[in-house]
Amino acid sequence: MLKNVLTFGGIAGFVFILWMTFLYTACYNNPNYEGSLWLGYGSMIVAFAFIFVGVRNYREKYNNGTITFGKAFLVGLYIALIGSTVYVGAWLVDFYGFMPDFMDKYVAHTLSQMKARGASPAEIAKQKADMANYIEMYKSPFGVIILTYIEVLPVGLLIALIAALVLKKKPAGDNAAIA
Repeated sequence: MLKNVLTFGGIAGFVFILWMTFLYTACYNNPNYEGSLWLGYGSMIVAFAFIFVGVRNYREKYNNGTITFGKAFLVGLYIALIGSTVYVGAWLVDFYGFMPDFMDKYVAHTLSQMKARGASPAEIAKQKADMANYIEMYKSPFGVIILTYIEVLPVGLLIALIAALVLKKKPAGDNAAIA
């Protein structure tokens, strides 16, 4: 199982690195960049699609074509954890090595978008206060790690759950009809 989860978790992590390199660089270097929430979630789904591939590969190659829900979820969970950890590690390198003022730029961009959409001064002040908590958390590597895992891991867990439900398969002898 270890080789399987390392392979597919690594592939998921590589997809995250490609996405991060493109999206964060575009957003960071262009204050008018209009990133998409759907693009972000879409890239997570593409990366975590390797959970399905990894669980199916484990079921077919290492488990004689059968797998329980629990085992399938465990394989998917490990792939999600590896992919998420690669994402977190890559973000730490990007943030501390190349974009240490990312949060300042992100907050300024978010508030300017709100102003452009005609948000009231009270709404803007509330958003600024909400984002101040994230800025404070970003002052510590532990805070950066926690927020980054919270960004990506829940999607991986959901996909691992769906993959386990879809790909579970009992041995042929366990499907006997009730008489």
